[in-house]
Amino acid sequence: MANIKELEDISLQVRRDIIRMVNGAQSGHPGGSMDCANLMSALYFEVMDIDPKNYTREGTNEDMFFLSIGHISPVWYSVLSRRGYFPIKELGTFRKLGTRLQGHPSFHSNLPGVRAASGSLGQGMSVAVGAALTKKMNNDKKIVFSLHGDGEIEEGQIWEAAMFAASNKVDNLISIIDYNGVQIDGRTDDVCSSRDLKAKFLAFNWDVVECDGNDMNSLLNGLKQAKNKCFKGKPVMVLMKTYMGFGVDFMQDNNAWHGKAPNDEQTQQALSQLKETLGDY
Repeated sequence: MANIKELEDISLQVRRDIIRMVNGAQSGHPGGSMDCANLMSALYFEVMDIDPKNYTREGTNEDMFFLSIGHISPVWYSVLSRRGYFPIKELGTFRKLGTRLQGHPSFHSNLPGVRAASGSLGQGMSVAVGAALTKKMNNDKKIVFSLHGDGEIEEGQIWEAAMFAASNKVDNLISIIDYNGVQIDGRTDDVCSSRDLKAKFLAFNWDVVECDGNDMNSLLNGLKQAKNKCFKGKPVMVLMKTYMGFGVDFMQDNNAWHGKAPNDEQTQQALSQLKETLGDY
């Protein structure tokens, strides 16, 4: 079990990995990856019941995670490698032709930790609901987690899945929305406002938890609350407030960094703000 300081150190190193990976490829999505570093570190090093050494795609008798917003693959790859799913040095192959660490997670290369391809936005909640239902049918008492963007939920399939999950009492599902208020074209309120997400998911008969995803204490408390609400007849939604690009001042809350690689000078500037805690790859 990791403590707060250990999780914060992991998250700092993950942010360094993200910056270096995207710079090395001169392609990728650093903004959302950076603001989800706390969440992914907390899930994989504290919250989820997982066994990296005995990974199977079926995920029987362990918690499962699905990344619906597949473009933030850098944060997932970093955490998976540092949790022991594959060698950390492989992070240097990000977005290189023919390697396992493609821009959007895929299953064709059988990368440990990735159970479904993602990147076509709106599909991940449906996949997670299916996995959660399978666990219920098999009397598997573990939890399924999924991560979504607040721009992604403009996709209608999200709301079909939300309605289905509540109607079928998929109460072993915790979905999380990265509520950073920014998407590729600007502020979400300007592009297609989601307005009161809490009220919407409550109306869809989900339980809802709110937390600050850039504060590790708040995040862990929120995830603990979410787990305590499982197996009580309703799916659970975590509305996680964050700032895109969190941790680097010129990236933070700036939609320009949704999908832009920093140049070498910007990379050094970013890394100077992110302490190396576990050693670079």
